[in-house]
Amino acid sequence: MSDRAPVPVGTMPDGSPILEARLAGEGLEVAVLSLGAAIRRLDVHGRPVVLGRDDPHDYVEKTPQCGAVVGRFANRIAGGRFTLDGVTHALPRNEAGRTHLHGGAQGFSRRNWSFAEVGPRSLTLTYRSADGEEGYPGALTVACTYAIVAPGTLRLTLTASTTEPTIVNLTNHSYFNLTLPPEGHPAPPIDDHVIEIPAESYLPVDEAQIPTGAVAPVAGTRFDLRRATRIGDRAFDHAFVLGHGSAAEPRPVGRVTAPGSDLALTVLATAPAVQFYDGTHLAKAGLGFAARSGLCLEPEAFPDAPNHPGFPSAVVRPGETYREIIEYRFTKETAR
Repeated sequence: MSDRAPVPVGTMPDGSPILEARLAGEGLEVAVLSLGAAIRRLDVHGRPVVLGRDDPHDYVEKTPQCGAVVGRFANRIAGGRFTLDGVTHALPRNEAGRTHLHGGAQGFSRRNWSFAEVGPRSLTLTYRSADGEEGYPGALTVACTYAIVAPGTLRLTLTASTTEPTIVNLTNHSYFNLTLPPEGHPAPPIDDHVIEIPAESYLPVDEAQIPTGAVAPVAGTRFDLRRATRIGDRAFDHAFVLGHGSAAEPRPVGRVTAPGSDLALTVLATAPAVQFYDGTHLAKAGLGFAARSGLCLEPEAFPDAPNHPGFPSAVVRPGETYREIIEYRFTKETAR
């Protein structure tokens, strides 16, 4: 891949073009779609490390989150309802008819963003979410900047401003696998990947994956990932607590290695939590990916934060700027 301005690679259902722009440098090559502001491809020293599809129309028809920016509120909201300033807002219950997931069936991952700036090492996409879109109050102006900032390091800066009080929780939903084979070969499972999350507590959930409201210590549980741990066949789709608010600068939130790979991925972020998802339901997306062939580390606000007064607030008001940073840092190690 080489640096270039956005080019059309597909068409949205309304006839508007899906564009793609590419960045290259410092050992990284990145392809980003206007659809969902999605990372379609990320190569490190010529090797793919994220799941992606060659046909952009797959992102329209089959997968609303693969590599995309999700919002207006990432993760789940119980019952598709929240109350803000005394007003209750109803949102689509797009997960099993019970919960609101990743901003709804027509959330930000299904929207065609606009490329605002494109350079050799950075690009910015923008999207304006209308007042009432998917049930959310306030018109929201969102920007996502991808930038290669250091050797092996891709930084995402997510910002938003609103015309009315609203809730905002943005993240990127890339599926990582450090042992991906050349194109045309199936992705192996991530069971042998080794993960480390420097969190002392996590959010227990009910049967609908909604936080109970408790913040529980990881010590003595299977959620204690403070030391490098083989993922194995254990199921993970949980938020790990990193702080009671956003940090001023990105700090490590997760580290991944894999046997047979000389690459290590460190994720850094400013968000107060990180969702670790093991890709269990990937096979249901109809993309040809097997279950658990990629893992997600999604820095974000606490899931269902608007319905838990004790959780850090996800409210953004007029005159305020929402801002979160995510960094994917790849380093070379001795193959295990």
